[in-house]
Order: sequence, then structure tokens, then C-alpha cells
Amino acid sequence: MIVAYGFANLLQSVAAARTTVHHTFDPGLLLRLASHRTYLVGLLCQVTGFVFAFLARRDLPLFLVQASVAAGLGVTALLGVLVLKWRLPAAEIALLGLLFGGITALVLAAQPAPSRQLGTAGLIGLAGALGLIGVLGFFAARLHGAPGSVALGSLAGMAFSAAAVAARPLASADTVEAFVRDPLLYLLVAHSVVGQLLLGLAMQRGSTTAAVAAMDAAGAVPAAIIGLLLLNDRIWPGREWLAGIGFLATLVSVVGLTRYAEPQHHHAVARDRERPMIGAGAAAESGR
Repeated sequence: MIVAYGFANLLQSVAAARTTVHHTFDPGLLLRLASHRTYLVGLLCQVTGFVFAFLARRDLPLFLVQASVAAGLGVTALLGVLVLKWRLPAAEIALLGLLFGGITALVLAAQPAPSRQLGTAGLIGLAGALGLIGVLGFFAARLHGAPGSVALGSLAGMAFSAAAVAARPLASADTVEAFVRDPLLYLLVAHSVVGQLLLGLAMQRGSTTAAVAAMDAAGAVPAAIIGLLLLNDRIWPGREWLAGIGFLATLVSVVGLTRYAEPQHHHAVARDRERPMIGAGAAAESGR
């Protein structure tokens, strides 16, 4: 799951940086992104990660699963080193170690347990959240630069967080018929699509750091709280401190890794853009 999300982060951010910037809440952006093979491969990786995360949510608490999803950025950083020749400074190595320690602490603190059902009030809450996120996204899409990245990234994280909340009880469906007929399935899909659109818009605003950090924080924290309060998520008795430290360490390391990855990611995209321009210039010279 973590590896799949790591590949997805890298490939989708590259595709978003190569796509014409949208300043409106336009679903057409997803179609434009889909025209890039890089984005489609990244989307396939994300779907693969989502399937593993969905299966994990059947018995594991959301604070562990959502933190693991965010930890995919650690894999993104390692891929950047191996594939795009990013430099790996000592501080980033320390953050990767902190990330591994945070996830390990969460694994030791999490107590597996089946989810409690949300009920009618929960369904109404998720539907209302979808409408609110959509309205806020419509206005946030008009923002530029880092403020736009933060606002849109946060909204994307909230949408993915709501999808995770829907997935936890949905994963406990006993039959395929019950799974298909459950309204949570369609709320999950709707929130995921809206989150994907908002994430694409956020990554286009020029600050991958702000977009990913805001998305990870907004995607992990609300789901963790709702899971503990409403969905029967459990921590082994006496290990509450370990869960708190692990969750905080994971978020801090993810935010720190985005700060190191962003400038290197932008340089890699710039090099890719320059190559066809250089080739075109050489062809023009040869034609003179």
C-alpha cells in the first residue's frame, strides 16, 4: 500500500505540472490529466494502494491506515533519488528514519477490531460534507500560488478523509450484494473523485510542498478522530502515548519530506520540458 501510494504521488505530481493550469473547479481537468500516460500509470498505482488500504480498514483503525497512506511520500522521496537523481541530504535521511519509527509505533499501538456502523446520521453527515467540500473547492480554485495549494490540498485531504470514514464500515460488508447496495459505496466514490480533482488543482498552483502537506494533514487527522469516536477504532490499553507519538512523528516527517522533495521535483520537470525544446531548436537549425 505504502509503495503504491509512493509511486502515485511522484507520477501524478509530474503530470499535473505538465498540464495547463485551471483556475476554475472544472472536472475537465481530470480528462486533461488522463491524456498523460504518466498520470494514468500514477492513477493505477493509486487505485492499487486504495484497494490495499480498503482491505486494511476492515479491521485496522483509521489512524494507522491513514498515516500509512501519508507515509507513501517517503517512498516518493526514495524513488526521486533512484529515478530522478534527487539528492538525499542528511536531514531527509533523518526524516525517513522518523517516518519509519512513527509507522512502527502506530503498528504496535493499533488494536485490530471490526468497525461500528455509521447509521443514518453518519450517511447524512458524509453527504453534507461532500456538498460543503464541493462549494468550498469552487471558490478555492480561484486562489493562486501557495495559498491556493494549501486551500485546495486541505479540501482534497478532507474529501479523502471522508472517503476513508465511509470505507471503514463498508469494508465489513458480508456479501457482494450488500456491498453494492450500501450508500457508503457511492459516497466513497464521490468523495474520491472530488478529492482527486482538488488534488490535481492543488498541484498546479506551484507548491507541491503546500499541497501534499495540507492534504496529508487534512486527510489523516479528521479520519483518525472520527474513527476513535464513532467507528470502534481501538488502541491497546496502556499504549495511547505510543499511538500519539507515532501519529505525530509520521505527520511531521511527511511535512518535512515534502519540503525537501519539492525543489528537486520542479527541477526534474523543468529538465523534461527543456528536452523537447532543445530538440526542436536543433531541428530548426538543421533546416536553415
